[in-house]
Amino acid sequence: MANTEQTLFAKRFRGFFPVVIDVETAGFNKETDALLEIAVSVLKMDDDGLLSIDQTVHFHVEPFEGANIEQAAIEFNGIDPFSPLRGAVAEEDAIKEICKVVRKAQKAAGCQRSVIVAHNAAFDHGFLNAAIERNNIKRTPFHPFVSFDTTTLAGLALGQTVLAKACRAAGIEFDNSQAHSALYDTERTAELYCLIVNRWQELGGWPLAPLDESGDDEAAKEPKTTE
Repeated sequence: MANTEQTLFAKRFRGFFPVVIDVETAGFNKETDALLEIAVSVLKMDDDGLLSIDQTVHFHVEPFEGANIEQAAIEFNGIDPFSPLRGAVAEEDAIKEICKVVRKAQKAAGCQRSVIVAHNAAFDHGFLNAAIERNNIKRTPFHPFVSFDTTTLAGLALGQTVLAKACRAAGIEFDNSQAHSALYDTERTAELYCLIVNRWQELGGWPLAPLDESGDDEAAKEPKTTE
């Protein structure tokens, strides 16, 4: 555990390992609507504390038994849930493999728990949690409720909340014709997240000035003067 606390990655997010995710679904209800596609990008940190994409895993997913499929949803994302050309795998297999990949990367980074990063994170996180519960997966690296939302971060850093507009504002190429693919959206979201975190560091936002043992920062210890 001592080694975990000493890694630069662990220090950056208080032991959390950010994992970027995107899902494509057959509706908005995480309990009833099918998960059709999921992709996850795990990140790496260099010796200067800068983030980049390490690897991305991606699965087309078979609708779970009894899943609801909203016609409007599949018309929007262009997915044919029952096409044999998708090469879809069982939901349980996809989630277990993702957990395996993430757990290995989390351990290598010296972190204790993985945290979902997503654009409008509550949606993706909700579908992931529902799939984990539905398939009775007990050993999961993911924090059950903490997430980092690039919608909020992009609004703060770039003045944009739509993924495509935020990427373009950040100088990241975004092809609308490839959007609403879990693989494409995950990697663009990962690039956006890394850019914002790295830029914050370059501007001097991290690491912050150390606190003294009482919890007061150095500035607070300066004697006050009166006119």
